[in-house]
Amino acid sequence: MRGKLLPLAGLYLVQGLPYGLQSGLLPMLLRAGGLSLTRVGLAKVLYAPWLFKLVWAPLLDTWGSPRAWLTLSTAALGLVCGLLAALPPAEAGRAELPITVAVLLLLLNLGAAVQDVALDTLAVQLLSPAELGPGNTVQVVAYKLGAALAGGGLLALVPNLSWPWLFLLLAATYWLAASLAWAAPALQLPWPQPSKLPHHTQHLNLRDLLAVSGTLWTAGFVFTYKLGEQGASNLFPLLLLDRGLSAPELGLWNGVGAVTCSIAGSSLGGALLARHWKLLPLLRSVLWFRLGGLAYQSTLLFYLDILGSRLGPGTVLRGAALLSLCLQHFLGGLVTTATFTLMMRCSQLAPSALQATHYSLLATLELLGKLLLGTLAGALADSLGLSLCFSLFLALSATPVLYLGLAPRTLA
Repeated sequence: MRGKLLPLAGLYLVQGLPYGLQSGLLPMLLRAGGLSLTRVGLAKVLYAPWLFKLVWAPLLDTWGSPRAWLTLSTAALGLVCGLLAALPPAEAGRAELPITVAVLLLLLNLGAAVQDVALDTLAVQLLSPAELGPGNTVQVVAYKLGAALAGGGLLALVPNLSWPWLFLLLAATYWLAASLAWAAPALQLPWPQPSKLPHHTQHLNLRDLLAVSGTLWTAGFVFTYKLGEQGASNLFPLLLLDRGLSAPELGLWNGVGAVTCSIAGSSLGGALLARHWKLLPLLRSVLWFRLGGLAYQSTLLFYLDILGSRLGPGTVLRGAALLSLCLQHFLGGLVTTATFTLMMRCSQLAPSALQATHYSLLATLELLGKLLLGTLAGALADSLGLSLCFSLFLALSATPVLYLGLAPRTLA
């Protein structure tokens, strides 16, 4: 099992790099370069390829092997990073993302989404039922570590590494990972025969998925449960940057520190569920805690906004801001673990022939909800002001707590 998990861990770590790059590193570089919060937020539209994984996933089932798709997509990511190394993130005197950079970032997300499907398919084929637990633990932890390295670790190197050198480093990492995907003995699988699926399995009816007990309620919950949290977590670090924190320091706290807290929260959620805590009461409790954490963060931000205070080194406000940053990621990890368990429980109520597609539908809605506020958060802050914007985030975070009271008994 170790022979399988070690190369999978390396590949999942590399898979987390694009998310960390665009959620942690890129917003800081763009904001420091003079782009508005609206422009920084709209850059998240480039995540769009992740919403269409179900469109090209059948190609991976019917053409070639998962290992071949994984190798090609990873090598392609290295090529895109090599091209990005030759282009600046923003042209001098222009408060917008250059179109060539935006197109390359879109291609980066497309390659990462294909890589995600290929790696998950390879893991499913490689791991036995007894290995699925350790395999999924490796997946979550390695992915978050990769996101932390790209979002915080690379940002800490910005004073010493320019934009070109950062992306050349990423390109070399991807090409090394592509070599690992192709050559690692533990990842070798027989070349599959072309799939000959019955016609009716290729065109699943959406009504069949929505007819599964609890699906409509769960779809509404997973779409909305992260709206307030995602809006705040995308804006708060940028606002701390405006209040005097340096980009390398903030990158360390919002990257490595935040991901460490998120992993700790996810691990605690898993441990509580393993100790037979009931899912819905646990979810309700952690949602209340998250709402309290966001209220604390919003109060701190209102205070800074009203007084126009700066977060100088060694001040109480600086420590309180960084504590709030880590606390929200810890609580966010708790909420996410419980919610993904809820999604899986709902999918288990579906017929076996629909379970994979059913879970993919819920996962796509979950991602869409996170991208929605992540994309619009900057525009809301620029148009409404910080106070009204974070008040909206508080209201959105209270909504899933109330909505949970409508959960069907089949999910209890």
